[in-house]
Amino acid sequence: MSRFPDYYKLLNVTKSASQDEIRTAYKKESLRTHPDRIANASAQEKKRATEKFQAVADAYYVLSDLTRREEYDALYSTRSRADRTEDPGVANSFFTQFPGMFGGGGARAGAAPTPGAGQQPDAEGVFADVFEELLRPEVERHAPWWAWAGAVCGAGIGFIIANFPGLMLGAVAGNRLGAIRDAKGKSVAAVFSQLGGNQKAEILRALAMKVLGSAL
Repeated sequence: MSRFPDYYKLLNVTKSASQDEIRTAYKKESLRTHPDRIANASAQEKKRATEKFQAVADAYYVLSDLTRREEYDALYSTRSRADRTEDPGVANSFFTQFPGMFGGGGARAGAAPTPGAGQQPDAEGVFADVFEELLRPEVERHAPWWAWAGAVCGAGIGFIIANFPGLMLGAVAGNRLGAIRDAKGKSVAAVFSQLGGNQKAEILRALAMKVLGSAL
C-alpha cells in the first residue's frame, strides 16, 4: 500500500484538534517553513523548503474545511501508523492520487481558498489568505513603487508652486496618492509575490514577531 500523508503531523496537531487550533498551527508552521525566509540558501535547500511549505499548505487546505476534513479522515482511518508519513514528497503527490476528492467545501469563514476539484492549492495563495489582516499593511509598506514616484512628482510640482513648503506638501500628497495606486486592484498574494527576496524576508520576520513572538 502506498504511503499516506499525515496532515495532522505536518501541522503538529492531534486528530481531535479544533478548526481554530488547525488555523493557529498553520500560521506557525507556514512561517517556519516559508522558503523566502532562508537567506543565502542553496538550490537544494530552497527546493526542500518549498516542498515543505507546499505540504503544510495542503494540510491546512484539507483540514481547515469540515467537508474536506471528513473526506480525508475517512481515508486516514484506513491506514496504519506505518503507512502514514509527514514526508513532504508524499504529501505533494497526494492530490494526483485522489483527483476526484477535496473539491467541495470552502464555505467556512477563514477557510483556505478553493481551487478546482482535485487540484493542489497554491501555497502562496493559502498563506496570503490566512495572513491577510497582518500581511496587507506589511506588503503595502514594502511596495512603494507608485508611492515613491508620486512623492517625487508631487514634490516637483509643489516646489514650482510654493518653493520649499510646497515641495514638502506636494511630496506627502503625491506619496499618498501613489500608495493608493500601488494597492488598487491587487491581491495581497499578487503584491507579495512581486517583492524582492530581502523584502519578503523582512516581512516574514515581522510576521514571526507578531505570531510567534520571536524572529525566525
